[in-house]
Amino acid sequence: MPFDPSPAVDLPQEPDVVIVGAGSAGIGAARRLLSQGLTVAVLEARVRIGGRTTTQLFKGHPVDLGAHWLHAGPINPLVKLGFERREPLRRAPVEGHFYVRGKPGRPFERAALDRAFDMADRAMTLAARAPEDRPAARALPAGMGPLGRRVSDIHGLVSGRPLGEVSLHDFPSMEYADNLFIAGGLGGYVARLGKDLPVRLASAVHAIDWSGGDVRVESASGTLRAKAVIVTTPMAVLQGDAIRFAPALPNEVREAIQGFTQGVYEHVILHWPDAPFKGPDRLATLTGTRRSPPGLLTRIDGTPFHFFELDQTHAAHFDRRDPHAPARFARDILAEHFGYRALRNLSVMHATAWRNDPWSRASWAVIQPGLAPIRDLLKAPVGERIWFAGEALSRAQWGTAGGAWEEGERAANEVVQKLKVSG
Repeated sequence: MPFDPSPAVDLPQEPDVVIVGAGSAGIGAARRLLSQGLTVAVLEARVRIGGRTTTQLFKGHPVDLGAHWLHAGPINPLVKLGFERREPLRRAPVEGHFYVRGKPGRPFERAALDRAFDMADRAMTLAARAPEDRPAARALPAGMGPLGRRVSDIHGLVSGRPLGEVSLHDFPSMEYADNLFIAGGLGGYVARLGKDLPVRLASAVHAIDWSGGDVRVESASGTLRAKAVIVTTPMAVLQGDAIRFAPALPNEVREAIQGFTQGVYEHVILHWPDAPFKGPDRLATLTGTRRSPPGLLTRIDGTPFHFFELDQTHAAHFDRRDPHAPARFARDILAEHFGYRALRNLSVMHATAWRNDPWSRASWAVIQPGLAPIRDLLKAPVGERIWFAGEALSRAQWGTAGGAWEEGERAANEVVQKLKVSG
């Protein structure tokens, strides 16, 4: 069962603002608008709040199925709010595990990989200063060999696409220093922040009419009229024309929406009490065999749970296969490193598929090479009545719950100023 409760609050029929989506962006926007004395109605397509942040119980432990990290602590609004609320935040360990053919790596082997990461990061940061954008992969130094491939694979995992499909101008904005986790799961935290908000669940929005002086929002639960609407629907869903706009959105806005591509980052959730990794919440790098996990986060919250991560390239192989294929893949790769006997008590609890979820269609949105300006274009309101918000529009925190929250608050602040001037 979902870890977060489903809110049941009556909605105003003619609110000042309708918010489409009760994920991090929608919750952040709603809280900000309500704090300024405006009336709000939030329409959510799912039967729960939280969007791509959701926590579920496995063997009595809360485990995140979607977003888990609180990246970039000094600039992440969810971190600041968490400290203010005395939420159970904890720093993510800096030092991870490093194994070579199932044994702890030697210091010089770890140091070689660290140097490869430093070399790649310096090269990409320097290349991104050039006016002309290009795929991030083209900035990687030549001659890095197997270590270079590992660096590229890791950066592709955290970017959501292979580096050849990621804008170099966008790549350095992904800030991963000073990360935190939250006990009980990030999804549980976001659900607490959305508690008692005016949200109607199972209310997918299918049309927004802005032809008059106000906005009419049609959903599965009826029609609401408002002065403005904030749309936090994921870009991959908007690309499929899930919402009909009347009149149609301007051409440049539609083209900007189509400029994003599907970012993919999936979890295979393992329960592995006998795993060799010690200490909570540490990343593990496994090398020295034919195949390595794209990513591995161990002992989550100090429990026997681990995330075996799948990047876009690997996840795509499972789309036309049976649902147990990701589990077999994870077992096979771990067996290459530690042997099958070490896996005798390993259980695969779940494999996520956000890329196929009808209300997300992606783990997050990725800007393709040469299209970095589309993010700012979509921040401009349409007809002074429609605002877009969500992780896709955050410059420094795209792909994160903190970035989504930041953009929800940004849109809400703009709506407040607009309504104060006009009202």
